[in-house]
Amino acid sequence: MGRVAALLGAPRVIAFGLLAVALGFYYGFHTSLPNTSTWGDVAFLSFVLIPAVLALVYLGLPLRAARELELIAVAIAFAVLAVILHEAGLNALSDFAKLGAMAFAAFWFLNFFEALSWVVLVACIVPWVDAYSVWRGPTNDIVHNHHQVFSTLSFAFPVPGENAAANLGLPDLLFFAIRSARLRDLGPARRVVRRHDCGRGRLGQARPAGAAAALGRLPARERRPALGTTTTETA
Repeated sequence: MGRVAALLGAPRVIAFGLLAVALGFYYGFHTSLPNTSTWGDVAFLSFVLIPAVLALVYLGLPLRAARELELIAVAIAFAVLAVILHEAGLNALSDFAKLGAMAFAAFWFLNFFEALSWVVLVACIVPWVDAYSVWRGPTNDIVHNHHQVFSTLSFAFPVPGENAAANLGLPDLLFFAIRSARLRDLGPARRVVRRHDCGRGRLGQARPAGAAAALGRLPARERRPALGTTTTETA
């Protein structure tokens, strides 16, 4: 736990804990809440519940700095935990274990796509493949003919005041984590380039060599500390 806190930092740990408690209360007592209209449910899910759940991934983004073996090990552990919780009938907890598995799998997956061009390529291909799958592919067949399979391979967002839920497929959670982590990687890159150019009197103009290094094209093992370690910079 101390290693995780070292990577996340106190503010993120506190925010994560508070958000987890709030989500726990909602998932535990959502059927006791007032039952609103259909559009009210859509608005609540779209602007409150789904962003709150995905914010857990955002708060955990610094954990991407862990070693590859640690990331895949944690992803597998969450996946096994999700299966155990599902078999025990604890579906809500199982869903959050699935979320953890997809997030850490995404962090691990990004090690094979250090170049920004690969991430952009995947981001351009995925929506078309997903759209075809929903239209005539396996997603369409699973949703209409194998609902239990879809429920198992998705994350449920309970509707307030009802036993119904909206479901988001696990691949969607995976790609959300991939894109969020990659965008976070680009933040420090821009700052490094700006500091470099400011020192040379060229604020706002990125130099190719500095940008290439800042965008993370070095192998992950050469620039990523082990879980629980910290690095310091000296002037």
